[in-house]
Amino acid sequence: MRSKKVPIIGFTIAVIFLLAPICSAEPDKKADIETLRSTGEVFADIAAKVSPAVVFVSVEQEYTQKIPDMRYFDPFEQFQNDEFFQRFFGPQFRQRQQQQQQPRERKQIRRGQGSGFIVSADGYILTNNHVVRDASKITVKMSDDKELQARIIGTDPATDIAVIKVDANDLPAVELGDSDTLKVGQWVLAIGNPFGLSHTVTAGIVSAKGRSGLMFVDAELEYQDFIQTDAAINFGNSGGPLINIDGKVVGINSAIYSQSGGYIGIGFAIPVNMAKYIYGQLLAEGKVTRGYIGVYGEDVSDEMAEMLSAKGHKGVVVNNIVEGSPAEKAQLQTGDIIIKKDGGKIENWDSFRNEVARIPPGEKIKLTVVRDGKEKDVEIELAAREPTTASADVKDESAQKLGITVQNLTPEIAKQFGYKDDKTGVIVTDVEADSPLADAGIVSGTLIMEVNRQKVKDADEFWNLIQKAGNSILLYVRQGEYARYIAVKLAQ
Repeated sequence: MRSKKVPIIGFTIAVIFLLAPICSAEPDKKADIETLRSTGEVFADIAAKVSPAVVFVSVEQEYTQKIPDMRYFDPFEQFQNDEFFQRFFGPQFRQRQQQQQQPRERKQIRRGQGSGFIVSADGYILTNNHVVRDASKITVKMSDDKELQARIIGTDPATDIAVIKVDANDLPAVELGDSDTLKVGQWVLAIGNPFGLSHTVTAGIVSAKGRSGLMFVDAELEYQDFIQTDAAINFGNSGGPLINIDGKVVGINSAIYSQSGGYIGIGFAIPVNMAKYIYGQLLAEGKVTRGYIGVYGEDVSDEMAEMLSAKGHKGVVVNNIVEGSPAEKAQLQTGDIIIKKDGGKIENWDSFRNEVARIPPGEKIKLTVVRDGKEKDVEIELAAREPTTASADVKDESAQKLGITVQNLTPEIAKQFGYKDDKTGVIVTDVEADSPLADAGIVSGTLIMEVNRQKVKDADEFWNLIQKAGNSILLYVRQGEYARYIAVKLAQ
């Protein structure tokens, strides 16, 4: 009897051991489902909380288009330069020809769209500068489909931030968070109006922080400190909020990296801490005043640090000092490696530049530099950085004549295109086909250093020099390793 019972007991024990993993897996599966359900509920709660404060921004821009007058066929057109006809018919013949060649002007409306979010119950809205730039009419559509007209309070092209306002009260508003505490890998949500699809919610993570040196065809972003995210962002998301899992705004969705024009997994948002500073200044003054010390620099590599007797130090090296600037008055020198600001370590050139820009003019900062292998403290009183002055009319007219767009040369862009040793100039970011400069061999990435033998400091100076140049322009340019003069004759 005993010998017969042993196999039965053994089989029973084996079955128990075989079923044990299956039985134990069931609770784990349920726990995973509950975790996913909880995550989904968190996202849903955030969307419900923030969406009412997210708005759809549509803009209209009125512009004048010149079109050739094709209403009449002139049988004498082929003789318009013939001296006999001009002598026979008199000056009226040429005047008639010129009048018929004059293009007609027609008013056109260019429409655009984007997103924004309400930051105060009385109707102040944060969005991107490129969404509302040059707008003659701004319409804001609320989550309940109510439409309100908005006006621009102030814009800051250098960071692509704009503040607009609608006349209303008791509006739902978002809560602004702290982007400095954001960590790579944390969950974020983007809410906006991609392709006009109102209040679209997407989720992803923070892919990276502190992205800079990015080039944009239609903007000159001097101050960059982007949050990179893989939350889906598309055309129309610009100006919408990037939100953390606490339901607070940590960024303004601003751009995507794409070779097709659509989302491929890389989006960029302006940190909300930068936006807070800009927002406060635009509300108070209608413009942004930045601190300025007057140096150009770059990140310090290990090799550079060793050659400058600063082995083991991180920071930024001073490449150039502006004449008459606070840095020159404080006797800062080229080759100095700035390792600290007010006792805090300096990570890189972009973060240092952004920090200085946020300090009010008139305040003093203490920089710790390494010079000839020794640390030295330098106190500098900040001045106000002069705002750009070239008018939009000058830029538009000159850009139309040349058929190009340009951007200020920054250390990051100089390094990207191999122009590391050049201190000034503008980078060509776009060239129209069949334009005068395209025919002259100018391509995207060309560095323009002089206009009619005058050095170009920045984009505003470039357009002012072009405006004064008339129809004969001599450019000194660099393309890769080669520099050359290019003479351009523009049509009358």
